[in-house]
Amino acid sequence: MKKLNTRQRGFDKKIRPLVNRFETSSDAKIRNAVARILKNVQTNGDNALFKYTKRFDRLDLTPKNVRITEKHFKNASDDLSPKLKSAIKTAYKNINSFHKKQVEKSWFVKKGSSRLGQLIRPIERVGLYVPGGTASYPSSVLMNAIPARVAGVKEIIICSPAPGGIINSAVLYAASLCGVKDFYAVGGAQAVAAMAFGTKSIKRVDKIVGPGNAYVAEAKRAVFGMVDIDMIAGPSEICIIADSGANPAWCA
Repeated sequence: MKKLNTRQRGFDKKIRPLVNRFETSSDAKIRNAVARILKNVQTNGDNALFKYTKRFDRLDLTPKNVRITEKHFKNASDDLSPKLKSAIKTAYKNINSFHKKQVEKSWFVKKGSSRLGQLIRPIERVGLYVPGGTASYPSSVLMNAIPARVAGVKEIIICSPAPGGIINSAVLYAASLCGVKDFYAVGGAQAVAAMAFGTKSIKRVDKIVGPGNAYVAEAKRAVFGMVDIDMIAGPSEICIIADSGANPAWCA
């Protein structure tokens, strides 16, 4: 853990990056790299998408194997312990119950010869980005797919990287539980590009949601306007304030 002391020399210089951590401008190197990836996928579709996947995830993809099959979903379910599956089901139930209370409804009133109101219609097609590797969590699926299902979104797809061909079994199980059948083994800025522009294998979506690394975040920022996005997600931060009487185990 890195500790900063206000009385140490150079404290102001050390604290500045933390104070300015919410600046929206990303690193120029990342912006330029993402811009090239987006342009390449927009122009060359699957060909560019699969080349980037081989380069970054060491995975050879074709139009036939880019989409996760029913067998993958079944194997994932078989791999998980009953305890973990029960926990995911409990989370599903709780999240679903919460979001059902948020559903907006259409309403109309007549004012003289005028009819005023609000028409609520679900988005047609939404793309979920789910991180892979060490930051791969079933909660990323549940927190994004369930609200879409509750809202009545007709088509939900998931793009998630599969480094070396491996996808987290809990993520696949959560996707299956949410009724998501269109799951693609692609990640990074190239996956965002595929969802935003569409390729032969992946249909264009109307909105892209979900967290990712700096390249994914920059890609979402760059395609906003061509498609909708949820937000530019940054690192999760936790601040614990405790005195000497706090239980150390609870703090940990």
